[in-house]
Amino acid sequence: MAKDSSFDIVSNVDFSEVTNAINLATKEIQTRYDFKGSKSEISLDKEELVLVSDDEFKMNQLKDVLFSKLIKREVPVKNLDYSKIEKASGGTVRQRAKLIQGIDKDNAKKINAIIKDSGVKVKSQIQDDQIRVTGKSRDDLQKIIAAIREADLPIDVQFVNYR
Repeated sequence: MAKDSSFDIVSNVDFSEVTNAINLATKEIQTRYDFKGSKSEISLDKEELVLVSDDEFKMNQLKDVLFSKLIKREVPVKNLDYSKIEKASGGTVRQRAKLIQGIDKDNAKKINAIIKDSGVKVKSQIQDDQIRVTGKSRDDLQKIIAAIREADLPIDVQFVNYR
């Protein structure tokens, strides 16, 4: 009897890499001429990034610096959910960005639909914030991975526990 192969689809953010990216971005902000005398800063509050800057223009520059550092550290920027820019104390503006962990129900349904539409004979189960995909052939699982990578999902997904 052949044993089934499986893998899990997850959406995780490595917080140590996020911290490293924040530290690198902070160093760059301190040395850049266009941020001289600015009150721009980035901090991590539990599972939320907090960006503070002088105005919206500087806020966008701050986001660009942060994005470049996050991308270099291989942190998925698709998993950032920005709130509206709000006024903060001292004439500054603040914006929060929630780091999305796990796959929510809507995205899990989208991924299941992609798996079903592929026509490959595999089973998929939603398990809390991840999806387990099981099939007879590893080639079938590779086809599913390729189909999900091609799809334009609103979150970044990783494939783990490939057996």
